[in-house]
Amino acid sequence: MAAEMPVAELHAGFSSPEASPTDWAEGRRRIDEAEVFWLSTVRPDGRPHVTPLLAVWHGQAMYFCTGPEERKAKNLKQNPQCILTTGENGLDGLDVVVEGRAVVVGDKAELERVANTYESKYGAHFTAPDGTWFGLGDAIRGGKVLLYRVTPTTEFIRVVLPMPLRPRSASDWPSRNNSETSLSTIASP
Repeated sequence: MAAEMPVAELHAGFSSPEASPTDWAEGRRRIDEAEVFWLSTVRPDGRPHVTPLLAVWHGQAMYFCTGPEERKAKNLKQNPQCILTTGENGLDGLDVVVEGRAVVVGDKAELERVANTYESKYGAHFTAPDGTWFGLGDAIRGGKVLLYRVTPTTEFIRVVLPMPLRPRSASDWPSRNNSETSLSTIASP
């Protein structure tokens, strides 16, 4: 049975009148193309923690890995709710935000599939002896690092096409009539 595609809806307060929702296929394409993601977690004392990492989409979920003594692993042990985001590092472009619960993966077949996905996506960085993350695929397969699965509960796709750096007047907020801004909420089925 084919997975249901999430449904996109515009957030009227943050979208220009002429905007249309960005579909999930475009969001997925951006996830597949993105090299760096930012993981947001919460420290035990309630302070936020954000860190860059590599991530892949496989099946119906995002995956990332870390060592068991890393801050993000400690945070997720006490509170598995997290956000993964990727996108543009500028004023124009498309950003994707995935919210969900991080679950440690232990199934050998799933570890194998996700390690293969990492190696396919990141190529020589994972597979060449001089690659930055050489051997990480095998570490994932062997359970030597923690692999997390984040099944999205909510995805946000923010598209910002050329717009002025600031509104002409207060009446331009929040619609930003001189731009094509949209915030789409993708509700998982």
